[in-house]
Amino acid sequence: MEAEVVGPGYYGARMADLAVSWRDGPMVALDFETTGKDPCTDRIVSAAVVVISSRPPGERRGITRKIWLADPGMDIPADATAIHGITTEQVRREGQPGADVAAEVSAFLGEVWTATTPLCVFKADFDLTMLNAELQRHHGRSLALSGPVIDPLCIDRHLDPHSDRKRTLHAMCDFYQVQRGKAHDAEQDALAVARLAWRLAEKARIASLALHELHSHQAQWYCDQARDRAYARSWPLLPLTSAGPQPARRQRPARPGGPANSHASWTPDRDAALREEWLAADAGEDAKTLRCDVASRHGRSPGAIRSRLLLLKCDPELPGRTCDETRAAHLKQIYAAEYGGS
Repeated sequence: MEAEVVGPGYYGARMADLAVSWRDGPMVALDFETTGKDPCTDRIVSAAVVVISSRPPGERRGITRKIWLADPGMDIPADATAIHGITTEQVRREGQPGADVAAEVSAFLGEVWTATTPLCVFKADFDLTMLNAELQRHHGRSLALSGPVIDPLCIDRHLDPHSDRKRTLHAMCDFYQVQRGKAHDAEQDALAVARLAWRLAEKARIASLALHELHSHQAQWYCDQARDRAYARSWPLLPLTSAGPQPARRQRPARPGGPANSHASWTPDRDAALREEWLAADAGEDAKTLRCDVASRHGRSPGAIRSRLLLLKCDPELPGRTCDETRAAHLKQIYAAEYGGS
């Protein structure tokens, strides 16, 4: 089902005159290698921006590459080096200061990323949030979003939301039969992202969408996919407090005689465990009995489990099954009529 367009946002009238298919127009692709997995606190160690020209009939696209090696001002953890091969000694010897790299990448994007030239980024919420954090850290300013974003990961999750296949960049390139180079090389990965976006344009039937519409669709899809809707609304940038230590929430004690976790917050880990447990269940099990068993293990009431399963797009009445929007709306009506029955 098509996601509802959430509006052009900051692009406004600049997007009015777009080509029939952005697929054949110019593109920009971005990729980072980093010190770790937290976009708010980790740092960039290498960056690549690839600019791909439009494709006139019968001609090959032109490709321009800009590559940076950054000294993040901290030791690169061994587990990060094991992934991308970049060492602390190398960046101290050959790299530019991280502050300079962040500024140069941002400035170059400002030149090439426009209303009619989309920026292709795999897992855009990570890379663009990291660049935004680096700019805030070193220069006290935010990343300017000067055009639409195309995130193949977001699009793929919308196309095939229930698949359990790997969704790394290289696994997706293999799945969609897209040429890729060396893994975890910023330049090669940026090229692979652009190729993947081009291929998905046909697979997802989004080649004819105006770029601002495609951007808005992805913002809505991301919101549908995310566990934390507050962060999803700001896609492709996450709030800089979205990762790292958070203030402890005040938690009320459980009701006397009630479930142990009746007032505990649902965390991403708890949500993932509940969804995995429900979808792994035998389809022949009695749903009400299973909800009671699951509730006991999670320290919740059966009604709370039923409500949470709906939010996680699982069918509370059919173990092992997911639940689409039409089915979810129907069940909500039934549950509302029961007024909290489990």
